[in-house]
Amino acid sequence: GLLMIAGEFDLSIGSMVAFAGLVFAATLVVWGAPLPVAILLTFAFAISAGMLNAQIVLKTGLPSFIVTLASLFILRGLTLVGLKWATEGSTQLRGVREAVGDSWMLELFSGDAFTGFFAPGIPVEVLWFVAIAALGGLVVARTRVGNWSLAGRGESQAARNSGVPVADVKAILFVVTACCAALVAILTVLDAGSTDARRGFQKEFEAIIAAVIGGCLLTGGFGSIVGAFFGSIIFGMVVIGLTYTDVDQDWYQVFLGAMLMMAVLFNNY
Repeated sequence: GLLMIAGEFDLSIGSMVAFAGLVFAATLVVWGAPLPVAILLTFAFAISAGMLNAQIVLKTGLPSFIVTLASLFILRGLTLVGLKWATEGSTQLRGVREAVGDSWMLELFSGDAFTGFFAPGIPVEVLWFVAIAALGGLVVARTRVGNWSLAGRGESQAARNSGVPVADVKAILFVVTACCAALVAILTVLDAGSTDARRGFQKEFEAIIAAVIGGCLLTGGFGSIVGAFFGSIIFGMVVIGLTYTDVDQDWYQVFLGAMLMMAVLFNNY
């Protein structure tokens, strides 16, 4: 959402989830590193990848759509190659839970929280989701970086003349987006106890659709993190709801396309 507000796209986030999951799982299972080291290494990779995408976009002037689309294929291919190397031929790497053991950091990224207050507890993933959405909304509404993100796309040259570091803000947003993808990888790998090549598949398009439904313009310069938050919830409700009905779950793809079309038309109007 923040990237789209700044007028940039990152189509590599789905494959970033897959490759970051490979880095995280391989560090734990293959190399036998402790959980804190695996987390730090995964985020270090995400920061490097996000910065690389940002520098290519900023230095060459190429559309971020094209640059990150290329990154999508590169990372997806590296994930397949890396998984086959780590597993000697398979595209799935198991044994994560056994490798983690009873690490003190496990409760921050897996399981349920507040089980003493609520009978079933609240999944940790939900708490991360709410916390990051709240932080993103606060950044857009109350901070200079949020204001600069809006100004950087709306009137980029005027923003530069006013002292707004447009390039630095976009670089930061690319890195933050990559780190969010790495966090998703860590959460999902720990939850499933394994990683595979299809992790994060097509999530980049769902992220764009959620942001557009939330009011982000495809041209940048306007948007809402809170809106993207509720757009994501709508997706989740539809997917979960379809599992409790006799409706073919492939209708979900139709729903995504229809929602994108309606959201773009509504925002344009």
